[in-house]
Amino acid sequence: MEKLGKIVIVDDEAMVTKTLSMLLGLEGFSNVYTYNNPNEALIFLKNEEVDLIISDFIMPEMNGIDFLTEAKKLQHEVSTILLTGYADKENAIRAINEIGIFKYIEKPWDNTNLIINIKNALTQTRLKKELNKKIAELEAANNKLENYSKTLEHKVQQRTKELSDSNMKLSAVISSCADGIVVLNENLLITNINEAGIRLFGQEKENIISTNLFDLAFSEKKQFSKSDLSKKESLFLRNYNIINYLHDTKIPVEISIAHIKTESESEKEKSYIAVIRDVTYQKETERLRDDFIATLTHDLRTPLLATLSGLDFILNKSLGEITPEQSNLFQAMKKSSEDMLGLVNALLEVYKYEAGKTYLCKTKFDILKLTQECKEELNPLAQKYDIQMNIKCNENELFVNADKNEIRRVITNLIGNAIKHSQESSKIEIDINKDNKDLKFDVIDDGIGLSKDDCNKLFNRFSQGTNQKRSSSTGLGLYLSRQIIEAHNGKIYVDSKINKGSKFTFELKDSINDCKVIL
Repeated sequence: MEKLGKIVIVDDEAMVTKTLSMLLGLEGFSNVYTYNNPNEALIFLKNEEVDLIISDFIMPEMNGIDFLTEAKKLQHEVSTILLTGYADKENAIRAINEIGIFKYIEKPWDNTNLIINIKNALTQTRLKKELNKKIAELEAANNKLENYSKTLEHKVQQRTKELSDSNMKLSAVISSCADGIVVLNENLLITNINEAGIRLFGQEKENIISTNLFDLAFSEKKQFSKSDLSKKESLFLRNYNIINYLHDTKIPVEISIAHIKTESESEKEKSYIAVIRDVTYQKETERLRDDFIATLTHDLRTPLLATLSGLDFILNKSLGEITPEQSNLFQAMKKSSEDMLGLVNALLEVYKYEAGKTYLCKTKFDILKLTQECKEELNPLAQKYDIQMNIKCNENELFVNADKNEIRRVITNLIGNAIKHSQESSKIEIDINKDNKDLKFDVIDDGIGLSKDDCNKLFNRFSQGTNQKRSSSTGLGLYLSRQIIEAHNGKIYVDSKINKGSKFTFELKDSINDCKVIL
């Protein structure tokens, strides 16, 4: 590595430069340049970078110390060796102090010692260059880091200002929001609340903080359980109320609860945000609407019953003979009136459930026998389309504790829908299963099926089933079925795929027992 270095030899005696050049050549040094005039050497050094300069001390035009001083100005990293014929310690010290020569060698020199010093000098040059290169890289990196630090500081300041502005806006929104907003910890204790929430509860803030939200908000149907929230990221709760202690009033509310996600939270550090909306006005509007519908449908029943009674008189020929054409017309009128009466009755039933005016009359009955009765009742309709109905049950008798008439309504509705929406010459399977004390009831058809979106809205009020216009029904049958099953603390749902049929299921929890009749 050292033999690749570039060496310059300066001595006013040509014999010396030639001797040194030959010696270095024999040692394998190929880049050796000799000069007998220091000024000529300086011209060379201005254009060429070298690794070592060997100079005589006494020269007529410029002494060695002055020459090496000028050379060092041109090339700071170069190593230097000063040769002299005189044992002048003072000059040696001066040379070391002023120009930092690597070695001061007296003439005549020992060749072996000279070669060793030359190699060491070249090594020093190489190390200096590497060190200076590292220093330059470090300075560049340091400058880059300083620039980055300045840029980062500016960005941090800018981002801090943006966050501060955002927090101020968010605080303003929360403070001015008409809905109550509360922050909950993992135990659903209130840790913060906005002004609207304080007004809603009608208490001082210090009395609300650290209180469980569901000690202040309650439902007359089903109280909230923390396990409900652990299964989902968010919940929307209807039919809840809170007591405003300031005005001593019960306020109907809707509560939306969502998990506040953070990157470093643990299970014990979960937090939630709840938005509480006062729905007093909406509830009053719904009540007035439902009361109007209930009154209207109730008043419609009398003329419809009168019309049906009159048509029965005519069709029974109690008022005289009628022609076949007249009979067909009156039959069509009777069918339309019966459909209208069915719609009126369904609306009344829906109103009763939504208004909480329906009371279940639970008795112990055999649901297998009830299902067979519903099947016989709907059998003529099934035979019309050549549809076969099969009932499967894992028990010979299966007694449940429920409202028999209401469950009959649900079973009839599910089987009737399956018949209407099945292909001709197909099958309908009715599976009744007991799972400990729970009942599971399935109605499976081979109909046109439903999409996932349609399944999600199927049990809503006035839902027609699908975007394909599955039927021309009122859309109240499945909605009423849902109301009935949920009144029994059960659940009803559907599993369906397009062109592969549907499976409607309702489940009644803890319904299979020997309880007495409950009124």
